[in-house]
Amino acid sequence: MLLSRRIGLSLSLLPLAAPTLVLAETDANTLSPVTVTATRAQTTTDETPQKVLIISRDEIEQQLAISQDPGQVLSNLIPSYSPSRQKLSNAGESFRGRSPLFMIDGVPQSNPLRDSARDSYTIDLSMVERIEVIYGASAEHGLGATGGIINFVTRRADAGTLNQSVGISLNSDDDFDTDGQGHKIHYRVDGQHGDWDYLLAGSQQKRGVFYDGNDELVGIAYPGELQNSTSYDLMGRIGYWLDDNQNIELMLNHFELEGEEGYVPVAGDRDNGIPTTARKGQQDGNPGYNDVTTANLSYSHANWFNNKVDVQLYTQRFRAQFATTPFFPYPDGSGGTRYDQTRNQSDKVGAKFTLTRNGLLNNRLGLTTGLDLLQDETQQDLVHTGRTYVPETQYRNYAPFLQGRYTMTDKLNLNAGVRYEYAKLNVDTYSTIDRSNVTQDNVVVQGGSPDFNETLYNAGLVYQLTGWAQLYATYSEGFGMPDVGRVLRGISTPGQNVDTLLQIQPIVTDNREIGGRFNWERYGFELSYYESDSDLGERLTFNSATGTWEGSRERTEIQGVELSGHVQIHAAHRVKMSYTHEQGESDTTGNGVVDTELNGLSVAPDTLQLGWDAAWNSKLASHLQASHFFSRGFDDPDLDFDGYTLVDAMISYQLPAGQIDLGIENLTDEDYFTYYSQAARASDDYNFKGRGRTYTVGYNLDF
Repeated sequence: MLLSRRIGLSLSLLPLAAPTLVLAETDANTLSPVTVTATRAQTTTDETPQKVLIISRDEIEQQLAISQDPGQVLSNLIPSYSPSRQKLSNAGESFRGRSPLFMIDGVPQSNPLRDSARDSYTIDLSMVERIEVIYGASAEHGLGATGGIINFVTRRADAGTLNQSVGISLNSDDDFDTDGQGHKIHYRVDGQHGDWDYLLAGSQQKRGVFYDGNDELVGIAYPGELQNSTSYDLMGRIGYWLDDNQNIELMLNHFELEGEEGYVPVAGDRDNGIPTTARKGQQDGNPGYNDVTTANLSYSHANWFNNKVDVQLYTQRFRAQFATTPFFPYPDGSGGTRYDQTRNQSDKVGAKFTLTRNGLLNNRLGLTTGLDLLQDETQQDLVHTGRTYVPETQYRNYAPFLQGRYTMTDKLNLNAGVRYEYAKLNVDTYSTIDRSNVTQDNVVVQGGSPDFNETLYNAGLVYQLTGWAQLYATYSEGFGMPDVGRVLRGISTPGQNVDTLLQIQPIVTDNREIGGRFNWERYGFELSYYESDSDLGERLTFNSATGTWEGSRERTEIQGVELSGHVQIHAAHRVKMSYTHEQGESDTTGNGVVDTELNGLSVAPDTLQLGWDAAWNSKLASHLQASHFFSRGFDDPDLDFDGYTLVDAMISYQLPAGQIDLGIENLTDEDYFTYYSQAARASDDYNFKGRGRTYTVGYNLDF
């Protein structure tokens, strides 16, 4: 009985039935249903009236053999995700032109109250079993998913009393410079014993500096760096089966990434095509870091009076320190001047209660209802002088919801739901900081406790046209907050009151989408068109005088097309492709009509991606991928994107014991400026090139 219930759990968590390197042909003209745990009713892919993507462990490992940058992995695997910045900051890495909600096992990682743009760097991908992606605005998990949901599902115990896995990888630039080399090691032990499941895993990674395609050092970014850094991740999981239907589980994950010293930025000259680089030297202050701890206690009952019950209690402790910037001066005690650096602190406590009942109305209706609770306390301070840059802001959210799925005919299903969001902010009276003078403040802002409520709806249809063709249409609404911390710290007019600030009103995003899924024998194809509108969205602009990003509350409209497909040439070879196009505009004049094109800070370039998986024999396999980012212009004359093409490759060989991989990132050694540097920010200090050809060799052993 114990074995059967664990098999059932494993099947419910099964990733997309498509191993990365060897793919068997489909025997029937049917769409393979896959459970998506990021949907509250845990529906399958053939039941959802929206685009979903399940990224398997094989696909993650394939990408990690090429690059250990999470942003690069997401950009390679998720159509409509912006090109990676290759920095610790993921600002400008949008999803369908808006912000995604990052989660770990359903625990929110995003920090919308003070967006430090570090939320995709809170877990090492060696700890992740699969990635669930829900496209478009969604209110299923509350705050922040205006662009979609990216849920990292962590690894669980395999069958067997004791399983172990160890791996090591080495990487280097193509000139094998000593300072450009890095390594990673990871270890995992897991198993099952009686009614208990357990897992313990750890990883450590040291990254060298990055070299571009011209063999020059890639520049150092003030907010934080992936290059020349060290990271650690420690994850533990223990579960206990109370009986055949009930399971309780605790997961803890601690991730830490910190930059190393020894290099300082060298400003470029954007007008003359000179990139920002770096040189050896000692930076002021301390390096930037991420320090994140996530805890998740979950309980599940598969048959409580014919209902499925899921309860989740979680916490997240998030700390992000930024490197020193040429602001916040203070005396060093010897007559000189030093510059302070900021630290973002966010603490979340939350609960999710979900009850699902299927089989109603003669097995035609399924209902899911529940209640979500969240408290988020966020502030930003100055590390060395102890001053408060963003006052402590407490956010409390209560959200009951009801979601249903009704089988109208054998071919037509209706999905619909409603969610009520009640949110309240609490901010004490505070003083804003003069960024050029440590001894004085700007203005006093009267605190307050504004509250907001929104009723959010979704509805969608799924039509099974044939056994191999499915059409869908959906309308959904997402609920988010603007960057409240950015608003509060930037107030410069005396007499302001938190209760009356229009800039902190919620962002409600309407998403409309139509599409089709087609899967016939050796061929698969999906096409979708979407529109995403916000009456009171947020557009960021950079104020060079103060060195800050400022948010303007404006109407925004985004449209896009996504195509993806694959061909199973035969059992050993598979070719896949995707093409995405998106564009957006904002109402900068306040007349209710969008008039200004959104730039690369929000929208991704048109992107064509191609991939080829091959299994040459039972031991040797390979993967080749290419991404072409098309050039585009913008209304802003200072921004223009020339486009570029990146090619990556990897081969793997099965040894008598273990597997060895060789990955090559930027195979052609393309010398290019990143999309963010060309299309999002015109700055001599942020005119970065991308990473040049890089080799990675790895060895993994399961025993």
